[in-house]
Amino acid sequence: MARVALVTGGTRGIGAAISKALKAAGYKVAASYAGNDAAAEKFKAETGIAVYKWDVASFDACAEGVKKVEADLGPIEVLVNNAGITRDTAFHKMTLEQWTAVINTNLGSLFNMTRQVIEGMRARKFGRIISISSINGQKGQFGQVNYSAAKAGDIGFTKALALENAKGGITVNVIAPGYINTEMVQAVPRDVLEKNVIPQIPVNRLGEPEEIARAVVFLAADDAGFITGSTLTINGGQYHT
Repeated sequence: MARVALVTGGTRGIGAAISKALKAAGYKVAASYAGNDAAAEKFKAETGIAVYKWDVASFDACAEGVKKVEADLGPIEVLVNNAGITRDTAFHKMTLEQWTAVINTNLGSLFNMTRQVIEGMRARKFGRIISISSINGQKGQFGQVNYSAAKAGDIGFTKALALENAKGGITVNVIAPGYINTEMVQAVPRDVLEKNVIPQIPVNRLGEPEEIARAVVFLAADDAGFITGSTLTINGGQYHT
């Protein structure tokens, strides 16, 4: 029977690529999203992947959403924590709302979502938890103290949770993408990309969402059981840890 995979923020950008790649690999996929109904409906129509709307920053909303997914598709065996937002500004100008919104969505969501599925995974002695961090959680970034802090937290979350569940057939890993060719990056002026961003990337191009998705499929596989607590950097050689 096909395993069930849930991808948060799974209807756009990297998340959409992950959802489609998991479906192509034979998983039953659910994609959650927060607010863009038009994009979600378009994604659902094009892919046939089930979509669900809730705010990953809310523990109660995550509990309710996971129950609905499991009622529709079955127990979640692969969780991809992909949902994230930015509220960029220099720290001395940052508001409490800008801080808490990013921390709650980009880091708090890992607790909110993983807590809903971890007991079931432990009982079944199988699970794959894959979170999407960022190069900026590894090296920091001007104007992103909130985002960098949250994404660094994702890596610490992964390492500790992997240790707690290694004996139970559950792997916990994190991917740290560099600059990926998504709507968010495409919104950067082309001359800025060409003069300031791409020259920093040794392979001399942006990454593609599908390149992150293929890594998720690899880590989600039954055969990837000896890989846990790992941070997979996919950044074209821009930063090495």
